[in-house]
Amino acid sequence: MNKQDIGALLLRVVLGVIFIGHGVSKFQDGIGSIAGWFDSIGLPGFLAYIVASIELIGGIAMLIGLGTRVVGGLFVLVLLGAIVKVQLATGFIGGYAYDLALLAISAYFLLNGSKLYSLDYYISKAKNK
Repeated sequence: MNKQDIGALLLRVVLGVIFIGHGVSKFQDGIGSIAGWFDSIGLPGFLAYIVASIELIGGIAMLIGLGTRVVGGLFVLVLLGAIVKVQLATGFIGGYAYDLALLAISAYFLLNGSKLYSLDYYISKAKNK
């Protein structure tokens, strides 16, 4: 265990919690209204269900460190869509700065995966025995 592993663990847990919160919020606020909003900005409404599921299920997976590379990639796609379709027009501050930070963290996990206290690590370790 080194400082980089501890830092990655903190980022993974925070990223997972943030996405769980966003996913839960979409379902609690009424996914149908979110689908309607997607339609209003020119996106197919069914994407709301996909995005909310990626946020909720992906957030849980990221939190426990399961499939962190795949989930990181899915988060990158969701965040790119959010930045380009919604946040870019509002500018950097109060707009896409937050999503850009989450995008960078997600890209880190896409490229590196996760080791410390992650199911990915324990599964990989068990396979190599």
